[in-house]
Amino acid sequence: MYKLCHYCNTESPLYFHSKDYNSRVTKETFEHYRCPKCELLFIDPLPANLGNYYPNDYHDMPKSIEQLQEVSEIDHYKIDAVQRFSNNGALLEIGPSFGGFSYLAKKAGFEVDAIEMDFRCCKFLNEVVGINAIQSDDPINALQNEKAYDVIVLWHVIEHLPNLWKILDIAYKRLKPGGIIALAAPNPDAFQFKILGRFWPHLDAPRHVMLVPIKLLSEKLQSLGMTAELITTNDSGSRYLNEFGWHYFFLRSFTKQRVKTAFFKIGNLVARFFSSIEEIEGKGSAYTMVFRKID
Repeated sequence: MYKLCHYCNTESPLYFHSKDYNSRVTKETFEHYRCPKCELLFIDPLPANLGNYYPNDYHDMPKSIEQLQEVSEIDHYKIDAVQRFSNNGALLEIGPSFGGFSYLAKKAGFEVDAIEMDFRCCKFLNEVVGINAIQSDDPINALQNEKAYDVIVLWHVIEHLPNLWKILDIAYKRLKPGGIIALAAPNPDAFQFKILGRFWPHLDAPRHVMLVPIKLLSEKLQSLGMTAELITTNDSGSRYLNEFGWHYFFLRSFTKQRVKTAFFKIGNLVARFFSSIEEIEGKGSAYTMVFRKID
């Protein structure tokens, strides 16, 4: 069984079948293909309405700005990565959820806009975080109507986008000369994925419609006229997702708290055992990248 690659149109063989092992909103089976040329991993056919596969509690909304401040601590690696290469200006976040990073960016002095499809998140962003959030499930159209930016970020968003390549094209056009695109995404070349395969929590079918290799994404951004400033699978965010992957793999099949506690401890042991491998560049569960638009 073959399908055409969603990037380079190469005939790609069936890689495996998977199910919604994470959220369990459906019992459907999904077909994953991996391109032999560019190594993109993608679902085909895609569900007709991907929004139906996001459970109501997908965004664990803070109840106040104080609570947002607490939970945003996990996003510090993102603002640190941005501030290494840009200290101020207009910043657009695509897919901010409830705004952990957007809050930190505003606090750091950026003029922040956001594009988000979830109504509750947009309401929170506008009314509580105090940034301009555009509600849209069509980021291509929203981007075409936006201004030019010094920074555009997509934190764990590209894997959700069926039209990723077009969005990157438009995002590049919306960048000012010398501006940066910063992003993070699951790494399909991760050591953890090689071990867990279709049961890897970061596969997250069908919400993750594709997993993009570092090499492929780098080549795409370079083809647009950008140069790499940062590529890593060993920052604090990636190391956190290494641990999360092992923990969630063991926890998600159990409901009894006593059993969950026991398997959480097992996940800790496994994460520690494999940490020396997963901290090798290229082996981590996620990557963080920053690319600059050439003047």
